[in-house]
Amino acid sequence: MNRLFPAPWLSLALWILWLTLNLSVSPGNLLLGAALGFAAPLMMRKLRPKRARIRNPIAILRLFFLVGRDVIMSNLIVAWGVVNAGRRPPNSCFIKVPLDLRDAHGLAALAMICTVVPGTVWSELALDRSVLLLHVWDLHDEAQFIEHFKSTYERPLMEIFE
Repeated sequence: MNRLFPAPWLSLALWILWLTLNLSVSPGNLLLGAALGFAAPLMMRKLRPKRARIRNPIAILRLFFLVGRDVIMSNLIVAWGVVNAGRRPPNSCFIKVPLDLRDAHGLAALAMICTVVPGTVWSELALDRSVLLLHVWDLHDEAQFIEHFKSTYERPLMEIFE
């Protein structure tokens, strides 16, 4: 079964996405979406070196809400900073965050989190995956930011993937 459907949830998601984007559940779209959901994971299974192992599914939900909260708060903070940039320019800088997370899937999730949270940009990851270079839009206290980053994002990802 794994050889025929290497990623069944991805197949289902692609099928639903196809139907949603086409705004139609006609027989042709049902068939084309099913073909896409079946063929795409088969063609791309060699690109995925190993399967992700979820150790703590409850931590995913907690992380989802933490990231959601931070996205909303960061949007407000960045918007306020842009409005007040003439009076108080932001303290933008690059910081090095030491990482304990080594799992490739966890690092990919961390990169996505850095992308969606305004005010942070993933700039570089050390070859040994021990240090992350982040650009922070407005930094007040580097040690406090690193502790928040590690406790809010890295530790839950380690619970999930390691």
